[in-house]
Amino acid sequence: MSTQAFRAREFAAWTRFLRAYAAVTRDLSARLEAQHGLSLRDFDVLVQLYSAPERRMRRIDLARTVILSPSGITRLLEGLERAGWVSKHQCESDARVTWAVLTDAGAEKFEQASESHAADVEELFASRFNAEEEARLAELLGRLPLADAGACNA
Repeated sequence: MSTQAFRAREFAAWTRFLRAYAAVTRDLSARLEAQHGLSLRDFDVLVQLYSAPERRMRRIDLARTVILSPSGITRLLEGLERAGWVSKHQCESDARVTWAVLTDAGAEKFEQASESHAADVEELFASRFNAEEEARLAELLGRLPLADAGACNA
């Protein structure tokens, strides 16, 4: 196989991946916004905090998990704090550490949004694959950098 043919195939796979990702995330975000007043990023943060021990995470760890810069997570959390869904707490033993804590209102918001969001993910993504294809897709995507950003790499 020629290098040019390989690159054409590689480019086709790459552009199909980008377009599918953009289309699905655009539609999911639009539905979350219309139904619950949340962006997809907002929802991701609520998921992470809801699932975390004591429903809290260090802000820097949360930023890494949702793949945002420290300033990006600060801006996102400011909006969630204004809505009353997240609160900020300083660590008593280390003033350099700040925690993002899911409030009761934030947990309620997550619970309200999660059922319809799961149905939307099923419609726009999961229904397109059988169980074997889903497992294979998960394996293939797991090879990409940051595909498991929340995992401990220490």
